Amino acid sequence: MKKKIAALLAGALCLSALTACGGGNDAQTAEGGASDDKTIVVGASPTPHAEILNAAKDVLAGAGWTLEVVEFTDYVQPNTALVDGDLDANYFQHIPYLNNFNEENNADLVSAIEMHYEPFGIYPGRTATLEELADGATIAVPNDGSNETRALLLLQDAGLITLADGIDPTSDATILDIVENPKNLTIQEIAAEQLPRSLEDVDLAVINGNYALQADLNANEDSLITENPEYAQVYVNTVACRSGDENSEKIQALADALQSDTVKQFIEDTYKGAVVPTF
Repeated sequence: MKKKIAALLAGALCLSALTACGGGNDAQTAEGGASDDKTIVVGASPTPHAEILNAAKDVLAGAGWTLEVVEFTDYVQPNTALVDGDLDANYFQHIPYLNNFNEENNADLVSAIEMHYEPFGIYPGRTATLEELADGATIAVPNDGSNETRALLLLQDAGLITLADGIDPTSDATILDIVENPKNLTIQEIAAEQLPRSLEDVDLAVINGNYALQADLNANEDSLITENPEYAQVYVNTVACRSGDENSEKIQALADALQSDTVKQFIEDTYKGAVVPTF
C-alpha cells in the first residue's frame, strides 16, 4: 500500500507542478496517512478547494487532528484515489459530477459535506463582448457530462443557443442537444482544465469556477455573464467519501472544521463572490 500511495502522490504532485502549485510536504506526510487514526488525508483541486482545506487546518489541530492535503489538477484521479482507499475524502467536485462518476465507474462514493458553489461564467477570448460575437464564432466548453450541461445552459441563458426540451441542470447534455444555433457557432468541447488556456484561440469560453480562479479570473468581475444562482446551487461542491464513512469520526471532525465560522469568513473574504458558501 505504501508504494501505491507514494506512486499516486508523485503523479499528483508532478501535475501540480505544471500549475505552479506546491505540494512537496504532501508527498512526505500523506504516505500512510489514511491509516493514521488522527490524520485526515484529503485530495483536492489547488484552487479553491485546497486553499479552503488549509484554512481549516488550525481548527482541526485545536481538536487534535492533523489534516494532510494532496493536490490534484484533474477531475479523475481524486475519485479513483478515494475509491482505492488512498484518501480519506476528497474535495473538488459538485454533486452531479459525483453522481455521474459513480454511475460510469460502478463506484459508491457519497456526498458527506456540502460546502459551496462556484458560478460558471462566459469569458472573453478573441471577442470582447456578447454583442460583438460574429456568425461562425467558436466557443469552448468543458467536455465532461455534468459540466458541459452547465455550460450549454449558460449559453442558452445568454441567448446564443436553444437546447431541446427537458434539458435542465440534472441532465447530461451535449452539443447534440442544441436545436437552435442562429449564429452557427462552433461549440468546441475540451477538457475543463484547458479552458483558461484556450481563450487566446477561441472567441469565448465557458469556464469552471475553480479553473477560472487558478487563472486569476473571477466570475463576478471578469465574465460577460454568470449562471442563474437558482440552478448554480444544484452544483454545490462537496466533500466526498466512501459510502459508510460519512458518519465516521474523521469525516465528522472535518465537517465541523470546514463549516466553522473561521472557514466561512475565509471564503467570503478571499473569493469575493466567486466562491459562495452554502452552509
